[in-house]
Amino acid sequence: MLDSVKITRRQSEIRQELSSLVGKETVTEDETRSMENLDKEYRANEVKFRAALVSEDEQRDEAKGELETRSGKEWAEMMGKFELRQVAFAIDEGKALDGATKEIIEEMRSAGGYQGIPVPYAALETRAGETVASGTPSPEMIRPIIDRIFPGSVAEKLGVQRINIAQGSVAFPVATAGAVFGWQTTELGDVGAAAAYATSERSLSPDHTGGAQMVISRKSLKQSGEGLESAIRRDLNAAIGAELDRVVINGSGATGEPLGFIPGAVSYGIEVEDVSAAASWAAFRAEIVAFMEANAITSASQVNLAFDPAIWADLDDALITGTAVSEWDRLTKHVGTPAISNVIPTETAIMTANVQGIAPGYLGLYGGIDLVRDPYTKAASGSLVLTGLVTADFTVPRGLQTRILTNLAGA
Repeated sequence: MLDSVKITRRQSEIRQELSSLVGKETVTEDETRSMENLDKEYRANEVKFRAALVSEDEQRDEAKGELETRSGKEWAEMMGKFELRQVAFAIDEGKALDGATKEIIEEMRSAGGYQGIPVPYAALETRAGETVASGTPSPEMIRPIIDRIFPGSVAEKLGVQRINIAQGSVAFPVATAGAVFGWQTTELGDVGAAAAYATSERSLSPDHTGGAQMVISRKSLKQSGEGLESAIRRDLNAAIGAELDRVVINGSGATGEPLGFIPGAVSYGIEVEDVSAAASWAAFRAEIVAFMEANAITSASQVNLAFDPAIWADLDDALITGTAVSEWDRLTKHVGTPAISNVIPTETAIMTANVQGIAPGYLGLYGGIDLVRDPYTKAASGSLVLTGLVTADFTVPRGLQTRILTNLAGA
């Protein structure tokens, strides 16, 4: 125990003793001497307490980092022990859960909202040293938590931020009007008309639920052993990650889907530019200039860019007259390497910027994956049918941070 804590406790004891003595109507000589001694000790302890704080400063600073990160480290270590194989056998055979897997599931279930067995998103990451279907070891680096659900995805490269939400809705107030600067027109005149500070809200709500389904044969359950662990994880991760990536870009906002960047451009206030020309550095530069004029960025390198493979081919094929420098070379010199994916519609490009620490889009994931068993569909074959239910929503806080280019047709 730190000396300062010991002294604090002793001071509390002295105050209690003095309080009982002072409250008496008549005080004996012994009690008077006791009060004098306690008073001296209290004053001496005050000096000791200040000295203890000074001497413990360095010790507290050294412990601070550990105290701030200890819970995160313990959770990460625990997550590394989570076994999806236990979940599969618990659903199929009713086998009891144990160890870290049981503890994590019980903690998630205490938050409520799960019909089946809850599975944390972090459990779907590929772990170091796991084997793939062919049995060849394929070690993987553990990535930061923000890209575990869609590692290497277009949404991630566009700067979309993932938010884990336990329950309820999350609102993002966005300022739309505020302070106005003005000059006095006369010596006693006002400096300008006062304007109201106004905000609008973008919300994430648990209105969109989808599911990834898989069928595990009885043979797989009996023969795969620990190999089943990585197989389930990879399949769920691929299915859920690919779909979340798609809805962030192309979600219709209808038939249960969240509203993505492109279909929601009007709703989110995103500027859409019909280029109607071949893709070129000049076309992208014009949009970068528009970002700068809107005070969203100060450098081209602050822009995130994504488009389909056909646009990459056009840019790489278009050489500047008399040189071996292509339009692709000019673009990557200023912006960096864009994300290239078929998730982006043909002849379309998306440009985003992170402004004042605010991401261009937020993907809200509610709780974890609710893993539910279907006991009827494949009952005759003894197969295990699993559905991983996912509740998610997407929103764009400020349309100013995104620009969409269309009709980037090849020459």
